[in-house]
Amino acid sequence: MNQSLTYYLALMVIKLKKVKKSFSKDPIDFKRLRKEDVYKPKGVFFKKNVIRNFKISDSLITEIGQKNDPDKLLIFIHGGAFICGPAKHHWDTIKAIAKQTNYMIWLCNYPKAPEHKISEISDNIDSIYNEALRTYKSNQISFIGDSVGGTLITALIQRLNIQNEGLPNKIILVCPVMDSSMSNPDIDKVDLVDPMLSKVGLLSAKKMCAAGIDLKNQMISPLYGSFERFPETILYLAENDITYPDQKLAVEKLKTANVTMKIVEGKNMPHIWPFLPVMKEAQSSLKEIITHLNKDQ
Repeated sequence: MNQSLTYYLALMVIKLKKVKKSFSKDPIDFKRLRKEDVYKPKGVFFKKNVIRNFKISDSLITEIGQKNDPDKLLIFIHGGAFICGPAKHHWDTIKAIAKQTNYMIWLCNYPKAPEHKISEISDNIDSIYNEALRTYKSNQISFIGDSVGGTLITALIQRLNIQNEGLPNKIILVCPVMDSSMSNPDIDKVDLVDPMLSKVGLLSAKKMCAAGIDLKNQMISPLYGSFERFPETILYLAENDITYPDQKLAVEKLKTANVTMKIVEGKNMPHIWPFLPVMKEAQSSLKEIITHLNKDQ
């Protein structure tokens, strides 16, 4: 299938913004990347539909919804290599989901590395889920996350299974980072065509977050944990993404565990493509994600 004109426009914007260059430095310049962060979204929609801002542990939660008493909660764990975010494209994605579903949505701005480490970040994700369970049953809760947001969601499910706790209804993972060690030899080949990420910078960010623990620890690299008893899992992968080789390994583990899942592979797509602005392929995939969510309404 040929890519759309907007696909090439999106790649041009990525190149002009020098995203790959930012992810080619060691140490990675996390302060520069944070200049793209958006903590309070602008616009009429958010003025009308942000219900409240509140803290859970060290995370700032923005609650968004168009219905006063929704019976479903979508917890949005954003990406950003553990060092930055949320960004404008995260808020734009939330706006689209909120407009077209009846979910209450929590955007979770969790603590970041290098000031905070993976153990602290993981504790925050646990606390967010536990707080959600005060209002919702586990089968009323779903998760969506891109990049390391997908890492954090996957690792949470693994911890919940170890503790024999109730699982969320479904998880939607958009280009999740499954192995922070970046040790898969196939990554070097993809690095040559990835327009956005580079192994050098991504590995630097993961080391900042790991704080000395083994980068293959399942808390930061869920590929090395169990995928048994996972809830329904929807995975969006991208061929031109250095995290793709490890996602394929995770897919095989999910298949072996007989998990109910749907896999969408983006041919020639860059990292987190369903959340990227402008691109026709992204808009189509986001509509598909919304359809998945509406199946539970």
